[in-house]
Amino acid sequence: MNNIKKRIQTTLLLAVLGASLILTGCSKTETEETTVRIGSLKGPTSMGLVELMDQAEKGEAGADYEFTMAAAADEINAAFLKGDLDIVLIPANVASVLYNKTGGQAVVLDINTLGVLYLLESGETVQSAADLKGRMIYLPGKGTTPDYALQYILAQNGLGMEDVDLQYKSEAAEVISALQEEPEALGLLPQPAVTTACMQNEGLRIALDLTEEWDKVSAEGSLVTGVTLVRREFLEQHEALVQEFLSAHEESAKFTNENIEEAAEMVAALEIVPKAPIAVQAIPGCNITCMTGTDMQTALSGYLTVLAEQNPEAVGGALPAEDFYYLP
Repeated sequence: MNNIKKRIQTTLLLAVLGASLILTGCSKTETEETTVRIGSLKGPTSMGLVELMDQAEKGEAGADYEFTMAAAADEINAAFLKGDLDIVLIPANVASVLYNKTGGQAVVLDINTLGVLYLLESGETVQSAADLKGRMIYLPGKGTTPDYALQYILAQNGLGMEDVDLQYKSEAAEVISALQEEPEALGLLPQPAVTTACMQNEGLRIALDLTEEWDKVSAEGSLVTGVTLVRREFLEQHEALVQEFLSAHEESAKFTNENIEEAAEMVAALEIVPKAPIAVQAIPGCNITCMTGTDMQTALSGYLTVLAEQNPEAVGGALPAEDFYYLP
């Protein structure tokens, strides 16, 4: 894993040609000829891919995969829109935005991460969402998943924007710094930043799990962080390859959840987190999954509906149609 940084490419060679193929002069199969170009973000969405990335590097994967990992979603989104990536693992609401931008030429394959958001504090003052009234809360990114999720939970608990003081920072590291400087403040962070913050400041504790708070107030859907999206053209031309990837993704996500220490070493080697001990503590709170089919549709559609009711632009102006969901 040491030589994997941002890009991993491997070619699966044809080892044995069947007699019938030799006699007829047939070419390689689609699986052997077609490279599946996959983009993901440095974070929980990539943590569930580490076993597959490792297999690809060793030439042991079931197809020819080329991986690109980026720190910011904009890079992955642009490559997807240009057709330079076939499959991307991105924030759930961004998938809906891309569906609308492409006129429906994007299909969601699975949910790869559920809720990863946690509210941190120094002390024991917050026991429920109602305790957030009158408090200053630092969080990364106005108009991002943490912002939308927090505002929804506040509203469902009878709190408006006038009842809290939301202070937006450009990135998680700035929130962590603010919590060190202002012990009375609260901070909303995703994993693995939560683990990093708690390691740097032993006085911090997880006061609220936003996934649990969401489930308390939402009748349908779940708090969804990341999904896996495929270009419709690629899906139509190479559905067998897409299904092979889905199967491999499911196994890789299972590996990460069940072999935490080994997966943590891979995560650190990929520089998703600085050190393996951080990954060991963070992985259980990342809610890594590979949810497909109707379960995926129910959870994701409910989540996107909540976002659309808050701000239609959060989902690209309109909710996706049924063909957004891959239901083979």
